[in-house]
Amino acid sequence: MTVNGWLQILFFLALVLLVTKPLGVFLARVFSRERTFMDLVLRPIERLLYRLTRVDENHEMRWTEYAVSMLLFSLVSMLLLYLIQRVQFFLPFNPQKFTAVNPAHLAFNTAASFTTNTNWQAYSGESTMSYFTQMAGLAYHNFASAAVGISLAIAFIRGIARRQTETIGNFWVDLVRSCLWVLLPFCLVGALLLVSQGVVQNFRPYDTAQLVVPQQVQRVGRDGKPVVGSDGKVLMDTVTEQTIAQGPVASQEIIKEWGTNGGGFFNANSAHPFENPTPFSNLLELFSIFAISAGLTYTLGRMTGSQRHGWAVWAAMATLFLAGVTTAYWAEAHGNPLLIGENQRVSALQPGGNMEGKEVRFGIANSALFATVTTDASCGAINGWHDSYTPLGGMVPLVNIMLSEVIFGGVGAGMYGMLIYVVLAVFIAGLMVGRTPEYLGKKIEAYDVKMAMLVALVFPLVILVFTAISSVKGFGTSGITNPGPHGFTQILYAFTSGAGNNGSAFGGLNANTLWYNTTMGFIMLVGRFFMIIPMLGIAGNLARKKYVPPSLGTFPVTTPLFTVLLIGVILILGALTFFPALSLGPILEHLLMGAGKVF
Repeated sequence: MTVNGWLQILFFLALVLLVTKPLGVFLARVFSRERTFMDLVLRPIERLLYRLTRVDENHEMRWTEYAVSMLLFSLVSMLLLYLIQRVQFFLPFNPQKFTAVNPAHLAFNTAASFTTNTNWQAYSGESTMSYFTQMAGLAYHNFASAAVGISLAIAFIRGIARRQTETIGNFWVDLVRSCLWVLLPFCLVGALLLVSQGVVQNFRPYDTAQLVVPQQVQRVGRDGKPVVGSDGKVLMDTVTEQTIAQGPVASQEIIKEWGTNGGGFFNANSAHPFENPTPFSNLLELFSIFAISAGLTYTLGRMTGSQRHGWAVWAAMATLFLAGVTTAYWAEAHGNPLLIGENQRVSALQPGGNMEGKEVRFGIANSALFATVTTDASCGAINGWHDSYTPLGGMVPLVNIMLSEVIFGGVGAGMYGMLIYVVLAVFIAGLMVGRTPEYLGKKIEAYDVKMAMLVALVFPLVILVFTAISSVKGFGTSGITNPGPHGFTQILYAFTSGAGNNGSAFGGLNANTLWYNTTMGFIMLVGRFFMIIPMLGIAGNLARKKYVPPSLGTFPVTTPLFTVLLIGVILILGALTFFPALSLGPILEHLLMGAGKVF
């Protein structure tokens, strides 16, 4: 751990703090239908879209209608992406002549993944997806799923802010405004910035370069495993040329981060120099992941009339973020105690630290920061391989997702996830003082708590059930590349990432199988929609309630005490749910590493 590393981490957090208020004000104005500096250009486009789709922008929806509209939009979008993958050979912008995405369960998994903002990839993008599929299929969903998340967060905030009304807004209007005002303009500027740094943006066929020195590589079968000959030795192939993949990368890269999607154009994701070539591009991508989510905390305070409450929520998120990045940075900087000398060397002059699997251009601090940020949010982007982290360093991304990614979180998803914890925290505070709990003038009653607990229980249920099955059955364990607790962590991380709609992979697990593609696709849909519907139910119920003036018995939600209580509720629920599983995986592996055994 170095001073320079800490300065980079604190500088990043300072940037997030600086953007919170201006972006939060902008978001509040956009969704309150107030005038913004973009209206002159975007308002005519918005009216045209409503005219073409016959949407009444003044129509307000009950939470049930809002939910049905969201579900229908997501269903149609998912079916469209599945179709594009299956017929991509016949579609334009396919200079590599890629065939249909096979098998069908991989196409289903990918369609579910990008529809739910998970962006889990059980394939290599540069060898599977055509330019048309990457743009019209995947990049479109990066915009659409992010816009859905923002719309849902705003609907929840409206439910808190409104009084004695049956409606929480119009899904179609929120969706259009999320795309036109929040996502598209910023992504246009961000893509140009990335291009200026060297991120590729073209439609050229892949180039081929002749190697100066031919390379011997292992022959790999269709199952992803090395091919073994009759003599028991791994077969080798001689490689004399290298294919240099390229394409419309920058336009997909920026929405991948700004919309907290995470689906990489290349298999190496943001560790690939064509996706993330410079320290500035690395900072821009990190900043983009947190920006909207941080701004929504200020939007919460502004729309509910309690700005201090918005800052209290921001403080809880920032505290948990610092705890996670500190743990990851410490673990990776100390490295593996069983390796010494040249095996762990940050540079020629600075020995120490676990550099295996890290982004050597940016160092341990930025790798630990990227791993923390991308799993605090529901963004699967990576610039290092989590599978190569130390046990505790790799546990931080896993724990971040297990905490429902409410540490700033995905665009919208982090906010409405955090508000679920706020409801539970206020309820617990009410129990402690023996009063009916109140939240910003609304009484929290049995229905609200039941819906919140449904959200809190569905998430771990699907993770732990499918992890348990995969850990004891051959169709699950066959994909493991490491034995023991490390292999268990690979499986646990995969299902946690899917249910949490994160999409990052721990690595080392061959998940492109019928079992993993099907079950992962299923839990992605459950993790998205089975948690959204109860949340909208809470929003609709809160919107109907009367305002209750605060009294001496009201627990304030604007103080440091509330921030501490909120953090405590998040950590306790996470620990009660997942600590046994963590004990069998990264914690056990850490203890065994100290005893001299690695996997």
